[in-house]
Amino acid sequence: MVVRGAPAIGCTGALAMAVELQTHKAAGAAFSSVGEATEYINSTLDYLVTSRPTAVNLADAANKLKACASQAAAAEGATPASVCSAVIDAAEVYFADDIASNKAMGATGAAALLAAAKARGRGVGGKLRVLTHCNTGSLATAGYGTALGVIRALNDQGALEHAFCTETRPYNQGARLTAFELAHDKLPATLICDSAAAALMASGQVDAVVVGADRVVANGDTANKIGTNALSISAAHFNIPFFIAAPTTTLDPNLPSGDHIVIEQRSHEEVTHFKGTRVAAQGVNVWNPSFDVAPCGLIEGIITERGMIPKKDGAFQVRAFMARLGLWQPPEGQTAAEADAAVVAAPGSFRALNCESVKHWVAARPALQQRLGPADSVESWQVKEVGDGNINFVFIVEGPSGALCVKQALPYVRCVGESWPLTQDRVRIEAAVLAEEAAWCPSHVPAVYLYDKDMALIVMRYLAPPFLILRRGLIAGAIYPRLAEHLATFLAGTLFHTSLIKLNSSEFRKKVAQYENDEMCRLTEQVIFTEPYFTAKNNRWTSPQLDPDVAELQADVAARVAACELKSLFCSKPQALLHGDLHTGSIMVTDAETSVIDPEFAFYGPMAFDVGKILANLLLAYFASDGHEKTPGEREGQRGWLLSCVIDTWTGFSSSFVRLWSEHGAQGDLYPGVLTGPDAPGGADALAACQASFMRQLFHETVQFMGAFIIRRLVGIAHVADMDSISDLDLRATCERRALRFGRRLLVEGAKGELSSIQGLVEVVALLRATSN
Repeated sequence: MVVRGAPAIGCTGALAMAVELQTHKAAGAAFSSVGEATEYINSTLDYLVTSRPTAVNLADAANKLKACASQAAAAEGATPASVCSAVIDAAEVYFADDIASNKAMGATGAAALLAAAKARGRGVGGKLRVLTHCNTGSLATAGYGTALGVIRALNDQGALEHAFCTETRPYNQGARLTAFELAHDKLPATLICDSAAAALMASGQVDAVVVGADRVVANGDTANKIGTNALSISAAHFNIPFFIAAPTTTLDPNLPSGDHIVIEQRSHEEVTHFKGTRVAAQGVNVWNPSFDVAPCGLIEGIITERGMIPKKDGAFQVRAFMARLGLWQPPEGQTAAEADAAVVAAPGSFRALNCESVKHWVAARPALQQRLGPADSVESWQVKEVGDGNINFVFIVEGPSGALCVKQALPYVRCVGESWPLTQDRVRIEAAVLAEEAAWCPSHVPAVYLYDKDMALIVMRYLAPPFLILRRGLIAGAIYPRLAEHLATFLAGTLFHTSLIKLNSSEFRKKVAQYENDEMCRLTEQVIFTEPYFTAKNNRWTSPQLDPDVAELQADVAARVAACELKSLFCSKPQALLHGDLHTGSIMVTDAETSVIDPEFAFYGPMAFDVGKILANLLLAYFASDGHEKTPGEREGQRGWLLSCVIDTWTGFSSSFVRLWSEHGAQGDLYPGVLTGPDAPGGADALAACQASFMRQLFHETVQFMGAFIIRRLVGIAHVADMDSISDLDLRATCERRALRFGRRLLVEGAKGELSSIQGLVEVVALLRATSN
């Protein structure tokens, strides 16, 4: 803050470069070549820009000086000295241009404020009472000022009744600097507290507000000193015109909206200390952003030295304005008007985060930031992107005080690209499902800290090591003794409590509508029940080893009929709220804990879908285990555990489900108490018969779904790492062939013969592995 004010920062950066080059010349430290001089200039300017990322003027100055250096270097007879001289001259011109632009801006702004106030019936005898914020005068620019230049221009015209300046906490630029400039120029002025601005407006003493800007983006959203947004909101409430005064060097057409602006955090001591003495309680958290963003919809006009920026449909046409002045070129194949129309149609509230921008997004939200560490520690935070690459971004953000998981949904399938659009409403569903699941199984669901609809993301508890994705642990040969118990609890709790067995029909129908997830369901229908059974372009398998097996599957009429019947079941049987994608990649585990994540595919569907999916994934891990052995038989213990886990998961789930049914079933409408309750004639027998019939059908459907899941993971678009990580393709194909044939049997036969019980099914699995090659 030795230099502050966006234009002044730009001028200082330019002149600093000039002084540096003069110093080199004076010291006789001449550059050995034109290339060396140019490289030094460019690298020095790039370094300067990193000091103040929000104020776009600094980057503008750097870009202009770099362009000047490049042009001078390309000139005939160029020398290191001529390149340096050209840059020094350009820096001095940049300084002079700022003063001229400020005076032009003052004249334009004075006329705009007078016209807007008159249209609202404001003003005192043709004079205005104007409120400003922070410092935008000679001390923030090369001279005269931007917003304060507008006030000076009004005074020069005899049209200033009074100027009010805010103190601008916590650094007090208004009290220390603006008040000084107003007193120095002997303008009629009053200093007020920031928190008094709304009261001043309410009292009728403000006719217009004009403030400066550190960055104005494509739709007109404006970043300025913290407190600006509050002024824009208050001005809108009291019908007071709110203006931005900004040179064209402050315009940034490349950012579509204010959501994309990186907000700097400032020292905590500005808030906790006064004249070096602490006045705030020791240990209290502090959030001290340098800037906030006034939304374009609350801004009356944006004043520049080249005129007012046009406004249409609530957003400013910054791109078209700059293109008309020759200051910006639209992307190839697009006009400036089309570029602006895209901003107006989609204000840009969503943007895909990356490992750098996610830190600043989190830091701007105090409740999240405080979980990670002090706001001024943001640059030290560590970020990893850990998504599987199929659909979403998943960031782990770690700070000195803790860590968070940030999951963001793209508007398309990530592994395919924009050619496969995908709804972002799945994030709303996922957040709601996590809350629903937590109501019944809090120990098996991560806590959600924030859901942001516009950014299509969820922030939740980071399941830190030793938590591990279950699939990775299984590939490594791990055994989790409590996994079956936890899976059974999760399945029984979530499926029973959201079913018509527990709910009345009105509640049930509301939930079915709430969790309608059309696009994700259509995706499921496509990749599970359709594509594996014909030559779809998305399919892939271990080729050529499995070519005959896949050809046989795709010619198998019985398999296609069974797949279509399952699709019908999937689409037409809303039994309970499903997780929808319950596989070993959506479960985090330790030896003692299990947590289910990623329910973005959730919807109301057949219970067997969730149960079958997790059991199928455990069997895929079993079939893949031979491919991960360094010596034959070394994973025999894990294989035995996996088969026991399949049995224990089903038996634990079914017994828990029936127990919950017996305890709470009379509340629901599917098997009402008047038919199956203890007071009904033969009620106990009726209840037991209903439960037995229901569980038999559920098991049969579970077995068929298991078959479909196994097949799609070997033939369809998305495989499992259990198989894909086997490097020996022949060995991988052997493992996959066993699984594929068993999957086909499950799909076509269902729970018949040897497969009519979970114990019999597991025995068939073990026999198949032992006897097939």
